Amino acid sequence: MENKKLTIIAKILVKPEKLELVKKELLKLIDLTKAEEGCINYDLHQDNQDKNLFLFYENWESRALWQMHMNSKHLANFQKVTDGAITEVILNEMTQIG
Repeated sequence: MENKKLTIIAKILVKPEKLELVKKELLKLIDLTKAEEGCINYDLHQDNQDKNLFLFYENWESRALWQMHMNSKHLANFQKVTDGAITEVILNEMTQIG
């Protein structure tokens, strides 16, 4: 299973007063992450009804390569800059079945 393609759904809920800061920082992650080994796609979405809700739809060549992303310098920097600005993060690791 380790070498199977991995889909990640990352749901990020932002404090309303920190919306613009977090949105700017999320957008910075896109090109850096797409350049990473194993990244197939890294698509950011913002909810149409709740502007404070963001979702990344990601596909990775393997879980091991996604874990390298999770330990990347740019993700650590994002977490530092947005510390206290995010209410909740939910990560779902998924496998396509159809």
